[in-house]
Amino acid sequence: MLAADPGASIAAIAAEAGVDRRTVYRRFASRGELLTAVYEARYDAVERAVEHARLREAPVAVALHRYVEEIIGVNRTWPVELTRLKADEAIRERRDALKREVDDFLRRAADEGLLRTDLPLDWASSLLPQLMHLAAHQLPELTAAQAADTVVDTFLGGLGPR
Repeated sequence: MLAADPGASIAAIAAEAGVDRRTVYRRFASRGELLTAVYEARYDAVERAVEHARLREAPVAVALHRYVEEIIGVNRTWPVELTRLKADEAIRERRDALKREVDDFLRRAADEGLLRTDLPLDWASSLLPQLMHLAAHQLPELTAAQAADTVVDTFLGGLGPR
């Protein structure tokens, strides 16, 4: 609901959940607290995806596909407006730590010859999340694994060695 309407009221959210507004307020003191809980749950899922992908130890191609597949699943399960995440310091710190881990992985991918070294690493780091977002939302007919095949092929084909 928040993905479709980031300004959705607590009353509307409660109605959609089939509970009274007071029930929501018993659990969350404010709309901001509810949003924080949603974003924290999303980041819990992202952290699990990074852990399952084994970005540090799995072969790069395997880890890349696992990571992309899991993040596409997260994006489909938690399609929230992400710009609001930057306002919460604790969530921003989690996001920054995850970004560093993925950047380290992409550096390893470049070192192992899977990514071009004549392009800035920041370009790959910016492009991958955009591709995963597009695949999650513009390829709903594909399973997460099939969408990951498309993303990985596009990512490595466009950024792979010449």
